[in-house]
Amino acid sequence: MTNASEISQPRPYRVLCIDGGGMRGIYTAALLEKLTRYYATLRNEEALDIGKGFDLIAGTSTGAILGCAAAIGRPMSSVVKLYEDHGSSIFPHRIKDGVLSPLWRALTKGNSIVRAGDAALQSALRKELQNVTMKQVLDRRGIALSVPAVSMEKHRSWVFKKTPKSGVRDDNYRLADVCLASSAAPIYRSLAAIRDPDTDFDNFRIFADGGLWANNPVLVAMIDALSCAAPEQPIEIFSFGNISRPAGSQIKPKKVHRSMLSWKLGAEIGPLAIDVQQFAYDHMARFFAEHISRFGRPITHVRIPQQEAAAAILQYLSLDESRRDALKALIAHGHGDADMVKSLCDRRDHPEGKMIHKLLSEIPPMPKAGIPMEVFL
Repeated sequence: MTNASEISQPRPYRVLCIDGGGMRGIYTAALLEKLTRYYATLRNEEALDIGKGFDLIAGTSTGAILGCAAAIGRPMSSVVKLYEDHGSSIFPHRIKDGVLSPLWRALTKGNSIVRAGDAALQSALRKELQNVTMKQVLDRRGIALSVPAVSMEKHRSWVFKKTPKSGVRDDNYRLADVCLASSAAPIYRSLAAIRDPDTDFDNFRIFADGGLWANNPVLVAMIDALSCAAPEQPIEIFSFGNISRPAGSQIKPKKVHRSMLSWKLGAEIGPLAIDVQQFAYDHMARFFAEHISRFGRPITHVRIPQQEAAAAILQYLSLDESRRDALKALIAHGHGDADMVKSLCDRRDHPEGKMIHKLLSEIPPMPKAGIPMEVFL
């Protein structure tokens, strides 16, 4: 007689979810690169096709860049290099602490700075993602995509989406344009003017950064997973954040009367929103996963990393931080957190470590240079 524990469980519907965070994306790319490299070595493979390990990838802003690169089979080492090679061009002026730096930018070359950064990012994205469209990713790779942005026409949330249930609206949008839209952070970058791919004339839509409402896109991902997964299929969500820093501000009552200069002309609002969303959406996702699971639809949510940033790294966590020393420090921190995740995976009694280990043991292999672009022709 067969025991219930011996009955094979249905294959889980797996979701990769990646937060936004500007140049901190190099940390997440470095973490993923080293973690997959560990398992490629253990499995005697050249590299692992991390995108192909998932049914759905959701990413916001810089997370959209990582997610779309993974979806077309680009190695994370290539994404790290993108940030190293182009970061200082994408963010040619870092908004420093105090009021003088943002004031100088507001009164002098602010428009030319974001214009130059926009051109640099467009060029980098075209090179990395080429002309691959949302529909091609689903058709050729079987990977669904959800990428939050903001539609400026009506100030509405927008999700560039191609899943088996999403319809045809976003089929022909190029990944490079989708990433440009999702990462168009006000103050730090230009808004994104994206041409409607389904018209024969120059009809453009204007977008702002999806991090304004879904910097941690885990709830967007959960909704799409519930829609797309088979009724009996358990859902596993692997959510990658940026470096978790000790958040909070000690403010004296007499210092609460802040105006524009006190907020660095708005530049301090972005990092605050990222911290708040990272915390709030993570906890809401865990709440929903727990309660939905009680109704017979198992959902498991793992959040990586699980360590706060070292004190030495705090000076490098600005969204527009592109100095060489900063990038090296962020990469090193990503590699260090990959070591921590690998140690967790080695603890077979740890449920989340066991879940991550199983995922990385089942991700398909790929050549070290990534999946050939001919796949999408």
